[in-house]
Parts: sequence; C-alpha cells; structure tokens
Amino acid sequence: MWILHRVFSKITKIRLRDAIFLAIIMILISSVTMRFVEPETFPRFIDAVWWTMTTLVTVGYGDFFPKSDIGRIFTMLLIYTVGIGAMGVIIGKIFEGLSRYQKLKEEGQLTYSGKEHYILIGASKEKLENVVEEILNSGQNCDVVIVEHAERTPIEHDRVHFVSGNPAEEEVLMKANILEAKSVAIFSDDRNDFAEYADGKTLLTASRVEHISKKYEKSIYTIVEIKKDKHIALFEHANVDEFILSNDSVSRLMAHASLYHGSSKLFNQMLSNTDGENLYEIQAKPHWNTYRDAAMELFDMGAVLISEGSSLDIARRHNEKISDQAKLFIICDEPTYMKIVG
Repeated sequence: MWILHRVFSKITKIRLRDAIFLAIIMILISSVTMRFVEPETFPRFIDAVWWTMTTLVTVGYGDFFPKSDIGRIFTMLLIYTVGIGAMGVIIGKIFEGLSRYQKLKEEGQLTYSGKEHYILIGASKEKLENVVEEILNSGQNCDVVIVEHAERTPIEHDRVHFVSGNPAEEEVLMKANILEAKSVAIFSDDRNDFAEYADGKTLLTASRVEHISKKYEKSIYTIVEIKKDKHIALFEHANVDEFILSNDSVSRLMAHASLYHGSSKLFNQMLSNTDGENLYEIQAKPHWNTYRDAAMELFDMGAVLISEGSSLDIARRHNEKISDQAKLFIICDEPTYMKIVG
C-alpha cells in the first residue's frame, strides 16, 4: 500500500509535457507489439494504432480486437496500466493547465502578445465599461488591454485582456506589449479629489510611456485625461498626443446645453458608436485637390466633412490644397461610411 502511494504521488507530480511524451511512447510500443503478436488481426500499422487509441480511452469500437491469449493479456495490462493511469493523468493535467491559465489571465499575470490593440490605464470600472463598449462596437477587430494595479480583471470579455501591476513601471507596460499598441489611453484617477495629485499620477505614467518610446525608438500614440487645463504645460515633455479635460469638458458641455438647448444630444451622438450619425476618420481620395472638392463629393454621398485633423475651420479654407498628413473627419451613418471607404 505504501509503495502504491509513493507511485501515485510521483505520477500526480509529473508535468503535462512529460506525461504526453510517455503516452506517445506507450502508444507506439503498444501498436508495434500488437502488430507483431497478431499480424493477421492488424495487417497495417495504422490499424494497430487505431486499436491502441480506442483501447486507451476505453471506447472500444470492436472493429479490431485481439484474438490470441497473449494479445488479450497484453490488452488487459494496457487498459489497467496505461489506459486508466496515464490517460487519466494526461486528462487531469490538461484540465489543470486550462484552469491555471484562466486563473493567471483573470489575475493579470500573463503577458499579452497581440498587436494593434488599445491599452487603457487607470480608469474606473464605470469608465472602462463605457470605453470598452465603444471600442468593441466600432467594427474594428481589435483587442483591449487593461493595465491596473488590481488583483483581478475588472471586465471579463474574450477580447479584453488584463495586466496587473503599477502602470508607471516599464516591466508592466511591456507585459501589455505597449510597443505594438495602436494607442495608450491614460485616465485620471477618480478616487483622488485633488486635481494636482491626480494629474501628477497621470504625468508619472505618461512620462514612463515616453521613456519607453525613446528607449526603443518606437512612436506610441498617447491620450491623457487631465483634470485641469493649466496642467497641460507640465505634460509637454512627455510628448502626449491628445488631452481630454475631464472636469472642464463636463463644465463646458453643461454651459453649451444651457445656452443652446438640445446641443448635448448632438455631442452624445458624436461620441457614441451605437446609433445614428457618428464621427469617422477617412483617407483623402487621390482626385480630391482641395477641401472643397472633398466636402462637395462627401456631401453628395450623405456625409459632412468637419475637420482635417487639427481644426474645424476648413470651411474658411475650402480652396486650400489637402495636405498629405491630413486626417479627414466626417459625420455620417455607418452605411454611408462603408460606401465611402469601400
């Protein structure tokens, strides 16, 4: 009894890779043995392999079976040693590996290896849910990687991955494969009521992103949410591409809604991909020379050209030649957008 306990103790500690290797060796040895013992019953080697596999998993289709005493004795030994023992260990190890992988994924311990993904840092759960929903509903086949100093993923989704750790550390950001990301969005800490402290924490993370960008000579597009516009100057050395003013933006939207009743509905529609007219980015067509050419053709197709990427004054610059770096933004519905880019 003590010997059996020692044997089973050793077996349960075997690695999955070793268990699969031993199982393959036993399958090959068993197949060769049965074909040698009963060549008439197993005329081809594949027949012997088929019999071995169905025997090991205790299915036993009955299309091949040993007829000699030696073959039957060997079959019994195969079933009660390798079949029940080794296959049980392999199946158990597979489930154990899957469970461990799922646990590590939920805890954010795995390194993300995908590309063209969006990294979200430091957002509250409510913000994350809204941002993730918008990204996943945008029609792009992309993943979202959340980086947060938490013990468990805040959002469970097949296309959402989680990396646990301090986002101001290079090792953590590299686990999120930041060098291959489409963009990095750094949110302000809503748990901190002091704008100076919240923006200081955001600045620390943005500086780390810029450090990685320079170190690996890789351009990283960064969007940062800050609480006070006067802090923008502090972010200049971090080469942040875009700023979102959290508190000030809300205040200005409230002011516009007070002055121009119903204007908030327009902003909400532009900021959402769920329904109605949305904001899209398109590439300039080769035959468009000026913004007027682009605006007129887009209008005929059912879209409105509102920006070339940096300002909204293209209506006053309609005769200006479209630059090669221009990013044209239009407002239209999804069918119109698909017709334009199709």
